[in-house]
Amino acid sequence: MSNGKDIYVAKCQNCHGEAGEGLGELAPPLTDSTFLKNNKTRLACIIKNGLNEPITIHGKVYKEKMPAFPELADIDVAQVMVFITNSFGNKQGFVHYNEVSKHLQNCK
Repeated sequence: MSNGKDIYVAKCQNCHGEAGEGLGELAPPLTDSTFLKNNKTRLACIIKNGLNEPITIHGKVYKEKMPAFPELADIDVAQVMVFITNSFGNKQGFVHYNEVSKHLQNCK
């Protein structure tokens, strides 16, 4: 969790906020545990490769592009996922970096 938080603060917090609240119309909040749970196999791809398609969170559509973070190793992506999916009101458990590696192989 602590390593994931450090990466989140350095790479994600500017847009997604200190409390995962998002940034107005630009960046979605990370407080939608349903979205995170339903897209758990996509999260690694989104974190590592960014996102360039509309996304709906809490019924609101976000269209801004999320930047990629290709410099993050699989273990870094896993740590960020553990932090995000267990913070901001989310409680979704551990994510192993081997699982992240498998998910990253299936990115579109």
